[in-house]
Amino acid sequence: MPSFDISSEVDMVALKNAIDTAGKQITNRYDFKGTSAKVELNEKDSIITLFGDNDFQLDQIKDILLPGMEKKEPDSTKRLEHKDVQKVGGNKVKQELKIKDGIDSDLAKRISKLIKDSGLKVQASIQGDTVRVNGAKRDLLQDAIAFVKKSVTDFPLQFGNFRD
Repeated sequence: MPSFDISSEVDMVALKNAIDTAGKQITNRYDFKGTSAKVELNEKDSIITLFGDNDFQLDQIKDILLPGMEKKEPDSTKRLEHKDVQKVGGNKVKQELKIKDGIDSDLAKRISKLIKDSGLKVQASIQGDTVRVNGAKRDLLQDAIAFVKKSVTDFPLQFGNFRD
């Protein structure tokens, strides 16, 4: 029985590259000279931390970082969860951006329900942080992929492990 998996994994190499590029642009920009503006990636906790002198500077850093991330991996900024801006010693501020990896249970349930309500003759089952879709024919699975791509636009999804 043909099947495929719906998952969402972070391309860490592309993410590191985008953060390094943003860091170089920040160090080279004239209006950031002599400030605490920088971007750091904590791979273990999957957190990007932005440092700056004020909220305006954080917005400027985001304007550099987010388009760079989109160039490297489309829809990658949709997986970021923006935390609150925190004051750090004196007049400095920082903001953490949590990187969501994998499909959480709410999204998996939503995808499964969408597929069941679509009327396509396929079955969706949740397996950890992936959703497996089974169908009788390959064409039905391709229709299911197109339907899910059209329906779920608020989180980046990958379709893989296609088996006959």
